[in-house]
Amino acid sequence: MSKNRICATEVTALILAGGEGRRMNGQDKGLLTWRRRPLITYMLDVIPKDIAHIIISCNRNIEQYNAYGTTVQDTNYEGPLAGIYAAMQIANTSYLLVLPCDSPLAPLDIYEQLAVSLTSDNADICYAHDGEREQYLFALIRIQLKESLQEYLEAGNRQVHRWYGQHKIVKADFRGQQFAFRNCNSQADLAELN
Repeated sequence: MSKNRICATEVTALILAGGEGRRMNGQDKGLLTWRRRPLITYMLDVIPKDIAHIIISCNRNIEQYNAYGTTVQDTNYEGPLAGIYAAMQIANTSYLLVLPCDSPLAPLDIYEQLAVSLTSDNADICYAHDGEREQYLFALIRIQLKESLQEYLEAGNRQVHRWYGQHKIVKADFRGQQFAFRNCNSQADLAELN
């Protein structure tokens, strides 16, 4: 029986698609196709249907991303935390489910596992760990941390793990699923997924 006591209607999903795509020759990763579908659509597959709202953090191709959810911009490509903060500004739920746009093989139960771990430990932030690496951008975060994140960003900080470390964190165990968290930072990475 699931120990997840978070109702999905209390959660806003955020897909991070605001990068510059430097290792992709400037291409917008979320809109690159793999198996004839844009990468971002694979992330939509892992978001439970009863999630309250979907937000896409992006800095270009806004019109295309609007087809998948509400868009926010972090301005100046300031990194994932800026995208998270922008989403927290408009979310009217208690939790933010954070997902990257470029991991098409993500586990379908990612939300459930993050929510179970977060509630079991009564943590502020839960992120995935694949047994070898921390997967910081697969996370469930309490939106009440918004002011903390604002202060962190205003101080000129950008590192995700350092901000997480200021709060009660727990890791969701995805040991043995390293391949599911493969992200596509280059065309070679995309080719290797086939």
